[in-house]
Amino acid sequence: MSPARRPAAEEPVSAHEVLAVVFQIRDGQLCVLVWQRGRPPCEGLWALPGGRLGATEGLGESIRRQLAQKVDVRELAHLEQLETWGDPDRNPFGRVLATAYLGLVPADIDPLVPEDTRWHPAADLPPMAFDHAAMVHAARRRLRAKLSYTNIGFALAPPEFTMSQLSHYYRAALGHDVTATNLRRVLLRRGQIEETGRSVPSGRSGGRPAALFRFRTRKLEITDAFAVLRPPS
Repeated sequence: MSPARRPAAEEPVSAHEVLAVVFQIRDGQLCVLVWQRGRPPCEGLWALPGGRLGATEGLGESIRRQLAQKVDVRELAHLEQLETWGDPDRNPFGRVLATAYLGLVPADIDPLVPEDTRWHPAADLPPMAFDHAAMVHAARRRLRAKLSYTNIGFALAPPEFTMSQLSHYYRAALGHDVTATNLRRVLLRRGQIEETGRSVPSGRSGGRPAALFRFRTRKLEITDAFAVLRPPS
């Protein structure tokens, strides 16, 4: 006779939370939205926005609800699932799975955030709670990869921009220099951007007015599956 199965009520149960790594280019730096915890565990450390998955919620529904407590989710230009962290010891209070999302806010928006919440440079994180620093690093790698083979730059930039402005956004996200001339050539060849037919007036130093561009679509597309935006040699 086979041994009786342990009743379902005795099975170990794991909690599940959803978290968001929300990036925005601010003052020339790729910044991440974090909030300071006011109670244990990890009191005083900085954490990603998010919380426990509701009993009747899907993952996407839950992260949007959780994010709405920190930032206007209507200002997110892009949100995608990143990966799931399941180390049994990641939370000292018990087994908690965490599914992280990558979110992007365009550079021309200044969202209102609560007093306990800040934008911190992603390259110089404050002391982080749990494994949230690892999630930020994973999200940076995902963003850098997608800037090479998709049009995800639309989620970092305002609706219209000069190539000089766009190259600054790419430089901040990629972590290496990107010239406006080369970026223009690459993105036009891949069909990601187009000229608007308008320009911005030249500054006090004179020169030709700078042409305004826009992304051809503000929905994610794979434009070159094998492309890589490499640092200058």
